[in-house]
Amino acid sequence: MKSFYRLLKYLVLFLFGTSIIGAGGLYGLYLYLEPKLPSIETLKDVQLQVPLRIYSSDHLLIAEFGEKRREPLRYDEIPQQMILAFLAAEDDRFFEHPGVDYQGLVRAAIQLLLTGERRQGGSTITMQVARNFFLSSKKTYTRKLNEILLALKIERMLTKQEILELYLNKIYLGHRAYGVGAAALVYYGRPVDKLELSEIAMIAGLPKAPSSHNPVTNPAKALVRRNYVLGRMIDLEQISQAEYESAKSTGISAKLHRAPSEIEAPYVAEMARTEAVNRFGLDAYTKGYTITTTIESHLQTAANQALRSAMQAYDKRHGYKGATAHMRITKDTSEETLIEFLSQQPDGADLLKAVVTTVDAQSIQVTTDQGEPLTLAWNALEWASNFVNHEVKEAPPKLAEEVVSPGDMIYLFKEIPSEGDPYWRLAQIPEVAGALVAIAPDNGAIKSLVGGYDFYQSKFNRVIQAKRQPGSGFKPFVYSAALESGFTPASIFNDAPVVFQDDTMEAVWRPENYSGKFFGPTRLRYALTHSRNLVSIRLLRKIGIGFTIQYASRFGFDTRELPRDLSLALGSGAVSPLQMGTGFTVLANGGYYVPPYIIDSIRDNKGEALYQANPVQVCDDDMLEAASLDQKQTSDTKSAGKTESTNTPEPSEATEAPPPQCAKRAISEQNHYLMHSMLRDVIQHGTARKARALERKDIAGKTGTTNDQRDAWFNGFNHHMVAIAWLGFDNVEPLGRGEVGGRAALPAWIDFMQFALNGIEEKVPELPPGMVTMRIDVDSGEPVGTGSSNAIFEVFEAKNAPTPHDARTSSQGGSVASGNTVAPAEDPF
Repeated sequence: MKSFYRLLKYLVLFLFGTSIIGAGGLYGLYLYLEPKLPSIETLKDVQLQVPLRIYSSDHLLIAEFGEKRREPLRYDEIPQQMILAFLAAEDDRFFEHPGVDYQGLVRAAIQLLLTGERRQGGSTITMQVARNFFLSSKKTYTRKLNEILLALKIERMLTKQEILELYLNKIYLGHRAYGVGAAALVYYGRPVDKLELSEIAMIAGLPKAPSSHNPVTNPAKALVRRNYVLGRMIDLEQISQAEYESAKSTGISAKLHRAPSEIEAPYVAEMARTEAVNRFGLDAYTKGYTITTTIESHLQTAANQALRSAMQAYDKRHGYKGATAHMRITKDTSEETLIEFLSQQPDGADLLKAVVTTVDAQSIQVTTDQGEPLTLAWNALEWASNFVNHEVKEAPPKLAEEVVSPGDMIYLFKEIPSEGDPYWRLAQIPEVAGALVAIAPDNGAIKSLVGGYDFYQSKFNRVIQAKRQPGSGFKPFVYSAALESGFTPASIFNDAPVVFQDDTMEAVWRPENYSGKFFGPTRLRYALTHSRNLVSIRLLRKIGIGFTIQYASRFGFDTRELPRDLSLALGSGAVSPLQMGTGFTVLANGGYYVPPYIIDSIRDNKGEALYQANPVQVCDDDMLEAASLDQKQTSDTKSAGKTESTNTPEPSEATEAPPPQCAKRAISEQNHYLMHSMLRDVIQHGTARKARALERKDIAGKTGTTNDQRDAWFNGFNHHMVAIAWLGFDNVEPLGRGEVGGRAALPAWIDFMQFALNGIEEKVPELPPGMVTMRIDVDSGEPVGTGSSNAIFEVFEAKNAPTPHDARTSSQGGSVASGNTVAPAEDPF
């Protein structure tokens, strides 16, 4: 018996000694490891990697850029059922243990003793937070000890709710989704608070193997894991039996969802992304910056539709180029096979992909990439003459088999006729390029921008990157320069043949009007209305090339990009659609230069403003007074000198909006009035008469067409909006006979402005001071009495108003009015 007690005594002493040694060893290990542990202070203000997001002015998402998709959520924004599901799957004793689950560690130790293998086990959610934020995922004893020590420190510094919030926002859940908010959008296309129990359990099961066992990559294994989570939830009495059975019987609905773009403006997104990278470098993709643009979503949608419709109309006029792909179809070909074939073909923006399954006499049956069967009647096919080149197409088809065959992959376009119902018709991805940009003339805000038919086929942004000849669209700036030089809308220039031997042009130049005809002495108003080239050339020669180029800089044009020869009169320079839009804003807003801008604000991930636009704008009297007062205060502060107090402004004062930047006048209000009225005539009586379909008297603009119809433009505006439409080929080949600005580009402008001006009150400029109205002879431009039968009213600056003997044609082909004045009259326009 004594031997037993002696043995027991030695055993107790051994165990006690071993415990002391073990405790001492652990404490020594702690003293060794603790100084090497990272500081966890950063967890109190952790910066998660959040992608760059671009929004429209009405806060619709345009695009998201970043390697990681993340939707950070506060703890109170995470559904309770999502929290319970993760606790059931990962750490059901989370709210009970101090950061380390000793029961779990014992289980892991027993597993090690029995199998000799280190396996995942005993890791609490807090330990996973420690690993995810500070440690590698490599399985070593040292990492595990560091994990335990860090978890204990984290639990002392953060609440359980703060730890869960970090965990559920940081954890990787497959397919670039980090955090439960992103996973909900990636797999189900819905925010986390809109998920069903079966979907919540699916996401909660992902941390174990997010890349290989997610519901998109491996649905079978994901289903097993989901059901395991549901089983754990019912074992822990987190859900009812009915909820368990219902969720378990639900199939897998997960599929990959892109970042939910709410408005199609990829060219705008790329402009904003470039600006962000220029400002912030690669941090732009991870710091959660938010860029709000000036784009208005409804106008952007209208611009997309208007430009694409015009490009499709051009493409339709020139014939069908044939199917882009073909597959063999038999009676056994399944719908799944058709859809799979179509999925391999390139998308076409707003076009629908389809396969021809049956060809009848004058109709066809197709199956779309959504598996929808459609019948195309003859009106959807009859346009499809075979394309030869941009000048020639074959005779119209008489039967459907002349156009397509069974197995052809085709595109469908939703045709919206002026009368009747919309219908799908045969179409193709246009080879022609195009651009449309719309600008608010009062402050330069870009309201819509479309740089091409499909960004994903061509990222070349033609609004800002294409430098094309503006053709006759440049004439308004030459005519405005002429008015500045003393000419009037009634000045006469001879529309007659002319030959120039110009050394700067290195050739003999014989310019012509588009019609090839000559019309003799012509008033400037009439010449601009009907875009007479020879008058414009003589006018430029009269006022001087150097003066005109410098004058054009008032409209924002780079003088280095303008030719220093007479071809300038016909728009031979190289400009972008945005530059044209900037120039026409001066003609729309009363004569002020306002540079365009597209980024309204940039904010960090906390919503703090890093940049807020303060655009140059046309100021009313109140704004002018505010700007003047600010300038005076600034001047007074500077003059006070350094001896004066420089107190920091109160917070309310420091955060006040800056005073407006008032635009400077580029042209006189009299010049603006005359140009506005002359350009309204272009629509009412000239080359843009199609725009009368808008039934407005306040719209104005100018068509533009270059040699061989290589560029087609329409530049138009009213007081509310400037819009520029351009069509042409990127390789500058001709568009084809008859494809002038009024035919190719004007329809896009009309369709857009029909929408943009809906509900906008008509408003034409008021007659400014210093103007007179006179009755003049239509042919000579000279003032006439009331008895003349060949007379019209014309408006003049009083200082340039003609007398009967002063409106005579000069030897150079132009007339200059005298300084005689006439009593002001009412505006005839």
